[in-house]
Amino acid sequence: MSTPKEKILNILSTKATVKQQVFDKTLETFRVLKKILVKLVQEYNENLKKGNNKILLSFKDRGPFFAELKIAGDLLIFNMHSNVFEFDREHGVWKTSYVQSNNMASYSGIINIYNFLSDSFKYNRMDDLGYLIGRIFINKDRHYFVEGKRQLGFLYNDFGNAKINEKAIRQIIESAILYSLDFDLLVPPYDDVKLTSVAHIQDKKNKSLTITGKRLGFGFRTDEIKGDNITYSGA
Repeated sequence: MSTPKEKILNILSTKATVKQQVFDKTLETFRVLKKILVKLVQEYNENLKKGNNKILLSFKDRGPFFAELKIAGDLLIFNMHSNVFEFDREHGVWKTSYVQSNNMASYSGIINIYNFLSDSFKYNRMDDLGYLIGRIFINKDRHYFVEGKRQLGFLYNDFGNAKINEKAIRQIIESAILYSLDFDLLVPPYDDVKLTSVAHIQDKKNKSLTITGKRLGFGFRTDEIKGDNITYSGA
């Protein structure tokens, strides 16, 4: 029977080592993602400058784990989680032969993609809503897949074969841009906003009087019922 010391050393030399490898690969991917965002902004703006300068793209590096891409009235926030995750046993990734035959291949880092309204940050509307439209999972061998809305979930779910690279990252970013541009701001139901108070009005001067998000209430759930929210089902 192994001693506690032997068990600890075994975990550190196996699981802990793999998790460190996953973190390193995910961080490396996130750094490449930032560079691609810069290139995309330069490339798209070269074309947009010929028309309306008010719709130019912009990029902001918010530190080692955050990046922002502004596209017209939308803001995409890319966030790398600093921890490494394992999937629950009901997740479809366990059904793949790749994970079943590769010890610890399921340990993954995550890069989240959120969609906000750029005005929510510009005017400091702290109650406004943003939506997770996709998340990229990357393992120790740079294999990846994406869970997400519409094309983000349909196109990038071959975990056993696909490896993350610059081409794949660009495709994911452009898919996220297309989704956010097609994901419109809906008028909130009248009954949800018909009443307010003096205190609320006083507090909300220079701010939005209502919580603003692209889908409020039934609208976003309708998207999900239609099958836009795609999760990994195996290759």
